[in-house]
Parts: sequence; C-alpha cells; structure tokens
Amino acid sequence: MNIIKAFKEKFNIVDKNNELYIKRFRYNENSIYQYDFILSLKEKEYPKYLCEAYYVKTGQKLNLKHPKILNEKIQWLKIYDNKPIKTTLTDKVLVRDWIKEKIGEEYLKPVLWIGNNFDDIPFDKFQEKIIIKCNHGCKWQVALKNKDEFLSNSQLFELIKKQFGLWMTQTFFGWSDFETQYLNISPQIIIESFLIVDDNEQPQEIEIWCFNGKAKIIQKCKYINKNNKNLYRQICSYDENFNYFDVRFYKTNEILHTEPDEILRQAKVLSEKLAKTFKFVRVDWLIHQDKLYFQEMTFTPHSGFIIFPENHNELQIKFGKMLNLKGE
Repeated sequence: MNIIKAFKEKFNIVDKNNELYIKRFRYNENSIYQYDFILSLKEKEYPKYLCEAYYVKTGQKLNLKHPKILNEKIQWLKIYDNKPIKTTLTDKVLVRDWIKEKIGEEYLKPVLWIGNNFDDIPFDKFQEKIIIKCNHGCKWQVALKNKDEFLSNSQLFELIKKQFGLWMTQTFFGWSDFETQYLNISPQIIIESFLIVDDNEQPQEIEIWCFNGKAKIIQKCKYINKNNKNLYRQICSYDENFNYFDVRFYKTNEILHTEPDEILRQAKVLSEKLAKTFKFVRVDWLIHQDKLYFQEMTFTPHSGFIIFPENHNELQIKFGKMLNLKGE
C-alpha cells in the first residue's frame, strides 16, 4: 500500500487544498509527528504514538509486548531501555570522558573548541578545514573545507549561524520517532578538525553492531565523491568471525569485497569493551592515516526503521534472533 495512502486511511486524514491537514502529524523521512506534539506527550503515552509511527513508516503493526524482528526490538529499546547512561553517551561532549576511561584518550578525535554560543566561536584560531557540530543531535553539523571562504560569504555565514541558533534551542528527540536517549542533553557546540583525505574521498568508517555485548555485524565503509556532486557509500560486511556476507542498509550502497585487516579486528575488540553492558549498540569509528578514532555510540540505528534492499524479512528475523532483550 502507498505510504501516504496508508497514512490517510489509518488516521482519517482528508486533503485540504491538496495538502495533508492534521495538527499533530507531518510526514518526512525523519519523523511522523510535529515537534511540539512530541514534546507535549507524557512518557506513558510514548508506546501508543510510537506504534502509530511504526505503522505509518512500515505498514506493519508494532508488537512491543513480544518483539521478534530487529526493527521491533530497537523500538522496544527506545521505550523500555532508556537508562540515563545512554543519554550521557549520546552527548558528544560527555561521551569523551567515558571513552578516555574505558579505552584511552588516543582514540578521541581532536577537539578545537567547545562552547554554548555560535557568536563566541574563535574562527581566527582554527585551521582551514573544520567541522562545526552540536553535541545533542544526529547530523546537526556543518563541514567547512575552506574556513576563510565561509567567513567572507556573509550570506552563508548568517544562514549557518541561524541554523545553529535553531538547533541550540531544540532537542533532537522532538525530530525523531522517540529516540529517548536524546532527551535531557544540554546543548553545546563543538569544533573538530576535519580529517579529510582529499576532495574526492572521505576517511573510511567502521560500524560494529553489538548484540548483548558481542560484535555480530562488522562493516567497513567509505564515501566516494563522484562527479563532485554526490557521495556514494561503499561497504563491505562480515560476521563475527570475519566471514564475508552481502548485506546492505541502503539501496545506494555499493558492495565491496575486501579482506579484513588488523584495524578492523582492533575496532571489533574495542567495540566489545564499550558495548559490554548494553543490550544493543552500534559503535562507530573513523580511520584517518591508519589510525582508529571513536565516532559515537549509536543505540537506535536508523531509529529502528531499517529497510534492507534485499532479503528484508529474512534479515529482520535473523538479526532479531541475535538480540536477547532479557539479557544485560
């Protein structure tokens, strides 16, 4: 069934001037609900509206009482496993102290500045290539390959300043479908060095999917700039024993066939140390000049709306069986 048609039928929405018209809903790739509506809800109401969002996005009913497939179990974790440590480790500032304690400071990316106000950023003290990001959101960041060009473009500068001003007054929870780990993070701005290889190829990344503390899906990926327009994600996937298997999380993924190397094995060992006390987490890494850098702890990948381009149902069941929600 067409997703918009299902949307209308489920919630009795009628067209008004050819637009969907109902106060609490919006439809885009990120969230079903209006920001203010989500923030107005009490915690006990989250399951009800999460089930609605799940139906709209997937066309399936969400079984929160007895979840079986991977997507369902990630939804369950959003509501029933939202312990405070997840908020701390989702905070891109606070997580740094935890990483330093668990595996060492050498795995942390260099931070040039942390503050609360865009106007206070000392741009003159930074190198040409930097990343400006918020600590309390997903993809709330801007990469500057040419800082001086950015500063000389007053229109662009004001536009980005306005965007950060907006982000700093919001919680990412309100733009997601109940990713509760983003609640109660105090907003800050972080300036990092932009670890870039060249204009056509970004640093490689590693994603380690840990189920009950054990790495079960290991992925190495990189983004290739084609025709100076779009970044294409190339990916190679392995199981816990580094046996290759073909699995994609986006239709646009290009599959690579490469041999597992020592840095990939190192990422697996470190990820299991970090994931030890969690039911489920994807630990994300960046490789720059043959050195491994921690990126983030991703507790709800794709917000639990993973759509595998091939063998979707089979993989949802397979990965769902790997995750024991009763386990620590």
